[in-house]
Amino acid sequence: MLAWSKSIGRCTVSFISVLLTQLALFLVPLFFSASPILIQLTLSALVLVVVLGFGGWCKRLLGFNASAPAFVFCSIFFIWGVHIAIVRQAISPVMDVLFNVEMIMLIIGLFRLFFFSLQSFATSIIWIMLKDPGFVVSESFSLGKLNDNSVLGVQTHNESSLLQMRARYCKSCQTYVQGFDHHCPAFGNCIGQKNYVLFMVLLVGFITAEISYIVCSSQFTSKFRVLEENRVESGSILVMARSTLLFCVLQVLWQGPFLIWHVYCICFNIRTEEWVNWKNYPEFQLNASSLSGENYQETSFKNPHNKGILQNVKEFLTLK
Repeated sequence: MLAWSKSIGRCTVSFISVLLTQLALFLVPLFFSASPILIQLTLSALVLVVVLGFGGWCKRLLGFNASAPAFVFCSIFFIWGVHIAIVRQAISPVMDVLFNVEMIMLIIGLFRLFFFSLQSFATSIIWIMLKDPGFVVSESFSLGKLNDNSVLGVQTHNESSLLQMRARYCKSCQTYVQGFDHHCPAFGNCIGQKNYVLFMVLLVGFITAEISYIVCSSQFTSKFRVLEENRVESGSILVMARSTLLFCVLQVLWQGPFLIWHVYCICFNIRTEEWVNWKNYPEFQLNASSLSGENYQETSFKNPHNKGILQNVKEFLTLK
C-alpha cells in the first residue's frame, strides 16, 4: 500500500509539472505572437530550462519526488488531447488518422519499454514491466570483486565470455546490464542488448509523431489565422496550438541529433557507455610505446567489436 501511494504521488507531481510547463510555454506565443519563429523557439527553450530547473529545485526543497516516465506519458497525452480538441478540426482525415495511429503505437511501445517502480524504500521491491534490458544474473560471477567502471571482470577463465557479453554497470539500477548503452531517465530503464532495438524504434516513433503534429498544427494555425480578431476564444485556441507546436519542434531539435548519434553507434558497433568511458575498458585500449626510448606508453582508442557497417547493422537487428 505504501509503494502504491508513493507511486501515485510521484505521478501526480509529474502531471502537475507537465501542466505548469505547458502553461509557461503558452505565454510565449501569447505575448510574442508577432515575433519570428526563431525568436519564439529561443524563448520557448529558455522558458523550458527555467521552468524545469526551478521545478526541480522546488521539488528537492519540498521533498517531493516526480516520475520521469510519468512526465513523458503526461506530455504525450497532453499533446494528443490538444490535437483531438483543437488541431484536428483543420486537417485532413488522412492526417488525423495517421497521427492517432502513431500515438497509439507509441504508447504501446512505451508500455513495453517502461518499468514502473512500485518501490518501497524499506523493502526495495521493484516491479519491472515487460522488458528486461539485459540484466546479468549469474551465481558464477564473483560480484564482490567488481567496481562501477569495469566489465564483469572476475576470474580469468570468465574474461573472454564476459567481454563478449559487454556487460557494464548501471549506477542507477545498481546492476550489470548486457550490452549496456545508457540509463534513460525518460524511459525509466536501462538501454541494453534486449531492448536496444525497441528503444530505437521508439525514438524514431517519437520524432515521426512530433513531425506529424508539427505539420498538423501548422495547417491549423494557417487556416484559422483569420480568427485571431476574436481574441477571447479563437485567440487562445491558436496560441495553444502554436505553443504545443513549439514544444514539439524543440523535442525534434534534440532528438534528431540523438538519433543520428545512435545510428552512428549501430553502424560502428559501439555503445555510448563504451565511447564515453573507453579508458576504463581494456579491450578498447591500444598501447603504443614511445619511439624516443623513454619509459612511456601512449594509449589510443580501438574498437574490437567493429565488423564493418553491414555486419554491425545485421548484428544490431538480431539483438535479443
